[in-house]
Amino acid sequence: MNTYRTTATALRVLRQLRHDPRSIALMLLVPCVMLFLLRYVFDGSQATFNAIGASLLGIFPLITMFLVTSIATLRERTSGTLERLLSMPLGKADLIGGYALAFGAVAIIQSLLATGLALWVLDLDVTGSAWLLLLVALLDALLGTALGLFVSAFAASEFQAVQFMPAVIFPQLLLCGLFTPRDQMQPVLEAISNVLPMSYAVDGMNEVLRHTDLTTTYIRDIGIVAGCAVLVLALGAATLRRRTA
Repeated sequence: MNTYRTTATALRVLRQLRHDPRSIALMLLVPCVMLFLLRYVFDGSQATFNAIGASLLGIFPLITMFLVTSIATLRERTSGTLERLLSMPLGKADLIGGYALAFGAVAIIQSLLATGLALWVLDLDVTGSAWLLLLVALLDALLGTALGLFVSAFAASEFQAVQFMPAVIFPQLLLCGLFTPRDQMQPVLEAISNVLPMSYAVDGMNEVLRHTDLTTTYIRDIGIVAGCAVLVLALGAATLRRRTA
């Protein structure tokens, strides 16, 4: 990976995003709107919002970053931009790294907005530090970016990219422990949930929700989420194609 080429790619992607207000709104505002709606769905039960709000603070950014990243990357390929870029002295790792940097910068802003809204406007009550909560939300958004970059290699159209969400995101959503504790699931499902990164994202959020201090479980959880993001980015670079067949 070349630092200059990776940075140049990231700046190019950010310039393109600047002219795409719908994508910016989807990435920055939709998680906030969903949290706002969730808060007032449980208007009569602040305790319920506190119980699931922290988990969804990480899940909503993951889903939106997955959608936007997979579609944006596929658009580059179908338009021929990706083929032209890879005909230059630009490696696949440079391209994937540039996209990860660009969308990672957006993910930082997204996580700041969503965390700030949840804590200081919607009164989400957490025992631990707001910075620890923000770190998990940021890593979740980066994981969504990595997953979006990876699955875009297997889609032939933007419609197919969207269709990957039920296959990649929904099983993790059902098995992550949001609806029921993972240790109460059927043993096979519990074993599957133990290898899904969203499970550790939710566990990390719950650690901040329940503990005042940094715990070893929290460190393990964020380490797994970060490691999964890096692994998926590496797989994305390995499977990246110049154009859609």
